[in-house]
Parts: sequence; structure tokens; C-alpha cells
Amino acid sequence: MKLSFHGGDRGVTGSCHLLDSGGKSFLVDCGMYQGGRELDEENAEPFGFEPRDIDYLLLTHAHLDHCGRLPLLVKRGFRGEVIATAASRELARIVMLDSAHLQEEEAIHRLHHLGKEREAPGHATPLYETLDALNSLDRFGRIAAYGQPLDLALGVRATFFDAGHILGSASVLFEIQDGARSRRLFFSGDLGNAGRPLLRAPQAAEAEDVVMETTYGDRKHKSLERSVEELCAAAEEAFTRGGNVIIPTFALERTQEILYFLGEGVRRRRLPGLKHVFLDSPMAISATSIFERHVEGYNESTRELFREGRDPFRVPGLRFCRELSESKAINEIKSGAIIMAGSGMCAGGRVRHHLAQNLGREECAVAFVGYAAQGTLARLIIDGARQVKLFGREIPVRAKIHTIGGFSAHADQEELLGWHAKTRASRTYLVHGEEPAMKLMAQRLKGTRVETPALHQAFEL
Repeated sequence: MKLSFHGGDRGVTGSCHLLDSGGKSFLVDCGMYQGGRELDEENAEPFGFEPRDIDYLLLTHAHLDHCGRLPLLVKRGFRGEVIATAASRELARIVMLDSAHLQEEEAIHRLHHLGKEREAPGHATPLYETLDALNSLDRFGRIAAYGQPLDLALGVRATFFDAGHILGSASVLFEIQDGARSRRLFFSGDLGNAGRPLLRAPQAAEAEDVVMETTYGDRKHKSLERSVEELCAAAEEAFTRGGNVIIPTFALERTQEILYFLGEGVRRRRLPGLKHVFLDSPMAISATSIFERHVEGYNESTRELFREGRDPFRVPGLRFCRELSESKAINEIKSGAIIMAGSGMCAGGRVRHHLAQNLGREECAVAFVGYAAQGTLARLIIDGARQVKLFGREIPVRAKIHTIGGFSAHADQEELLGWHAKTRASRTYLVHGEEPAMKLMAQRLKGTRVETPALHQAFEL
């Protein structure tokens, strides 16, 4: 039995881990590195294993940094089975197709910028195209249900547990019997922030070996109640000044949760100056429809809302903007609007256009409600940049910037420690975190041997 690490190692994106046992190879996630352009050389590099040798890919959830290189895996020879929950299967479809479309657009832009023909080789070639994303959907096989073991190969079975991170997210437990040897290996995936209004708390299982994310392993989140109040106050102040509020959002989970809280704010009359709510992200709109279909993924109180016919994501005054013309029309709205648009890290998407229109206006506000990786436009703004470059222009940062950490869909340090204690792990591999966070988490963990794997490092189990 061998465990090796091929992404998300001493960094927060690109999750990809490999288990070899009994002559079979089991990949857990195949994510994209984020923090720069989608055509970065880092994403195009060899995986560290041969794609055609992988028998199964178990997908913990549908965020791009966990499923984004699956089309590339298929393009390079993977012909195994992808297993995911029902919600992850649907969400991964829109995430991968959107990623392919953005890469195709970026490739055309680069070719135009370089003055070369469309067929030119090199760095202007997309990592994968729409056809590759569609081909990867053919590899999806069985649908995993929480708590129901799946036999994968002789002596190997896997069970998905609710990770409480986004709809359909899972931690995956491998139970391995290799002759007289048995082993339980548990992959956390991304763990959710307990006590959220929509999802259940993360589940844990006992295992000798645990691979655990550490995104927020160095801090404790603000309280959710304080974060909701801070968001409402930021919006109210911007409306009083005569401006808009831009919320760069991740299409999956964060968008839907913010819609829920905005709806609550309207009902509690905390947003008196609110005139418009725009969801300007085709992917987020599609994701919201999927969230409305998979009621089985929610906690009991949210399921009860749906049973009563109350959709928690329908805010009064909400307008979905699928068409580009609808997005451009928002530019005419100068005050009283909350504009939610992707991407959450401002690495691409329509939010960059709204920032170009509003970032230089003192009366406006930008509210960051999610994680921003090093090197992203979001991180530059959060870190206090006085001006940023957008569409070839230097845009001054005059809008009021709010960083509201309590909305995080990731467990904080205390929650990670509590989850880990339930596993009773004798060996723990820390992944999906920046090195300072990993070091602090390693210091806090007791009674377990801690590893912080480097890229492509392998361990015998």
C-alpha cells in the first residue's frame, strides 16, 4: 500500500492524492492550481503518475481546485471510473465546462495579443477544451450516497461521509484488506464550517491514516452572526453614500449562502436602501438551480423550508443575469445595488468588469466573503493595493474594502482539531494549506505522527 501526493501540497489549490493498493490505483480529486491564469505552466505539467494507470477517481466535491484537471486527465489517457455524490456530479459538469470555455477564450485573447494564428503552438494553447470537458463526463459512473460503502476492487472499499463544505461534498474513507494486513485511510476533502444555516456539520470516521486539509489551520473564524451584521452594515453605509456593493463570489455554496443571508436581511429590514440584487454569473445561476434540486444535501431546518414551499435563495428584487447584455446594463445602476459576480478571487469572470466600473468610486464598497489565494487580484485588493490593472487600465482603489471572514465554507483551526480528534489517527498528512497554517496545525495536533508532504512525495502505509 502506497500513498502519494500530486497536488494541494503546501498550497491551497490543485488537490490530487493517489492510493496504490492490490494492483489498483485510486485517485482522490484532480484539481486545478489557482492563483493566476488557467493556462499556467503549473497546470500543464505532468501529473506525477500515468493517467492511463488510474483505475478510479473519487471526487470529494466540485470546486475547481478539486475537479478542474479531470478533463486534462481524460485527455491524457484516463479511462477509469469517476465516483461522486449526485450533487457533485451535476456541479462538476458546470464547473468543468465553464473552465474549458474560459480557457478557450483566454487562448484566443493571447493569440490575438501575440498577433499569431489560431493554430499556433505553445503557451497560447488551452489546457483543455469544451470537448475534453464533455469527454470527461463520460467517465462518471456510480453515484455515492453518504454512509453507503462501495466495493471498488478486491480488498478495497470506499465510503463517502458528509463533509459539510458545499452541497454534495464528502470525506472519503478507504477500508483496505491486503492479505493479513488491514488499513483504514481517511481523506478529509475540504471540511465545512459547522453551524452553517444550510448544510450539516462535517462527519468523521476512525482511521489509522488521515489526509487532512488545513486551509484555515492557523486561525479562528469570526462568528457568523457578526459577519452577517458586518455585511448588512457595509451595504447600508454604501447605499447611504449613494453607491453600490460588489461581492465577488464563488459560484458554489458561497453565492447561495449569501443569497440566503440577504433574504434574511431584507425580511429583518436591515437593508432599507437596497433596490436591486444582481446575480451576474451564468455558472452561479445554474449552480443555484442545482442547489434547489438536491434537497437531500441540506440540514433538517433547510429541508423544512423547501417542504413549506419557501426557497431560501430567492431574495426580493433578485435578478439573474445570464446574457452579456444584461451584465453590461448593470453599469447604468449607480446606487442601491448589490452585485454578486464571479470569480471569488477575481481571477476572471464578470466581476472584473464591475470592479472596473465601481472600484474607483469612493461611495461604493467591495465585500470579500471568501478565501483569496496569493497572487490573485482579490488578494492584492485585500492587502491594500492603491491601484490595480484591469483591461489594460490602472484603476484606483477608492471604494471601501471589507474582508468578512466568517462566511468561510472551511473549518477553522478549532473545528479541524475537533474533527481530527474523532478520527483517532496515528498518522496525519497535512495538505491544502499554506505552510504557516500547516506548521501551526502540526504544533497543535497531539498523539499522531504529522507529515507535511511535498509534491510527488510517497509514503508506505
